[in-house]
Amino acid sequence: MRTNELMLYKNMDYGDILQDMTFLMENHGSGYYNTEDLRSLLFECVNELLELSVSHGFEGNLWHTYLTFLLVNDENAYSTSCEIVGEIEGSINEIALHDFGIFKELFDYDFSGLEKDLGAGCIQVLMDYKNGSRTGKIFNRRVRDRICTLAKALGDAADVEEFKQRMTQFYKEFGVGKLGLHKAFRIEHPEGGDMEVVPITNIAHVHLDDLVGYEIAKKKLIDNTEAFVKGRRANNCLLFGDAGTGKSSSIKAILNQYYDQGLRMIEVYKHQFKDLNDVIAQIKNRNYKFIIYMDDLSFEEFEIEYKYLKAVIEGGLERKPENVLIYATSNRRHLIRETFKDKADRDEELHTNDTVQEKLSLVARFGVTIYFGSPDKKEFQEIVRTLAQRGGIDMPEEELLLEANKWELSHGGLSGRTAQQFVDYLMGQDSGRK
Repeated sequence: MRTNELMLYKNMDYGDILQDMTFLMENHGSGYYNTEDLRSLLFECVNELLELSVSHGFEGNLWHTYLTFLLVNDENAYSTSCEIVGEIEGSINEIALHDFGIFKELFDYDFSGLEKDLGAGCIQVLMDYKNGSRTGKIFNRRVRDRICTLAKALGDAADVEEFKQRMTQFYKEFGVGKLGLHKAFRIEHPEGGDMEVVPITNIAHVHLDDLVGYEIAKKKLIDNTEAFVKGRRANNCLLFGDAGTGKSSSIKAILNQYYDQGLRMIEVYKHQFKDLNDVIAQIKNRNYKFIIYMDDLSFEEFEIEYKYLKAVIEGGLERKPENVLIYATSNRRHLIRETFKDKADRDEELHTNDTVQEKLSLVARFGVTIYFGSPDKKEFQEIVRTLAQRGGIDMPEEELLLEANKWELSHGGLSGRTAQQFVDYLMGQDSGRK
């Protein structure tokens, strides 16, 4: 096999299995190597393929799925150029065609001779593998299904041109690597390792239509985000206001709505602000639009992490990339806690305005601020009615609203979150559903 001739798809993650399998393909009938050693290596490869498939939820032809997995995860000059924009021009297409020709040979390889020479029929188990759980720890079901579907399409490709076309179309529609195949990410620091941007595989399926009320606030958020994903000028955005009013849910809904247009989200906590420059360096040259998301953002007067954030937003020498915005939610309008003690301290300062400006300048760097206030009684009742109807609650309206009023008095007051918790409670009661 010609895997040593690969040019674009050269240094792939999980490529060790491919290296071992191609070694077996080339040497199973040579007589140079001990047959038992080759058999042992084959069973090791099968074990690794099975482990990979179980962890990712793969099924079908596992050999094809594994090769497809390598292709959709390898971030190289061709794949990253094709993401979002699709087919590109230039000599790199000839190089890509060369590499896809090698992969087409791997897809079409007949294992019968290898199995006969090594006296092992284990590969046949991989050709039509049934995954009992149909779940994986790495990918969610949506991503897993896309990879399995592509594997079948590549296996059915009539020639290398069709193979390349299908692969390129996948890069355009779904992207490449972890940034392409996943919606959202977090920052982790493996013990003894460098900072990593890690996919979040279990995302709440919240949609903007699910959020009752706040139409003006949602429109401001939609307009800003839509301008961003379409490549127009957009602003960093701060959602502030009362607890339980849907600020965080609105951000999640925005991600779900614009994911297929290339929007991605990275969740960052304030103790990780020192990593922001490294995060931006990893994402600034990709064809996706990234929102760096900070939930429940606020600072005590002794916390200085906000200075990192100020510099990243627009205060450093390096220009913030056009494919990155910062969205934050907070219960505080000005983010940094201020006390009467601050006023007393400022009375002793020669330049009191400097102290004020230092604390207020962070908020000023969010070009769009959106207020989410607690609903009044009438609005709260309307939220309850709507959520109860969606949940199939069978209860007279008068009784429903009476119980909702009782609930909010002891469960956090008037808010969308309280209304949702009340309806969830009713849905958990057998008598509450139609």
